[in-house]
Amino acid sequence: MAPPPSFTAVAREGDIPVGEGRCYEVAGRLVAVFFDGAAYSAIDDLCPHMGASLSSGPCRDGVVTCPWHAWRFRLDDGAWCDDPRLRADVFPVRVVDGAIEVAVVPRDGPAADAT
Repeated sequence: MAPPPSFTAVAREGDIPVGEGRCYEVAGRLVAVFFDGAAYSAIDDLCPHMGASLSSGPCRDGVVTCPWHAWRFRLDDGAWCDDPRLRADVFPVRVVDGAIEVAVVPRDGPAADAT
């Protein structure tokens, strides 16, 4: 059985405006964290198409749009909206005592569930 994911505090509630994202380094990875007004989501910050920063793209209805070429990725599972076989990594997010925390599981490790 895999150990539970290790969460890292990246920001405080209120630091990320509704509909926007911010980039944070977590466990050696660049992670884009978005806030939709109700919940936080975390996805690999690097677009799998050409490496643009997804955190600087607009976020609406659970989808972030890459600012370079308008590729759209679902925040819940990282799937590219035009072909779900292509995906960006997504990460568990939680809020503890006002701190937004993200867990990054190594690429070769098992997927983690948010707690």
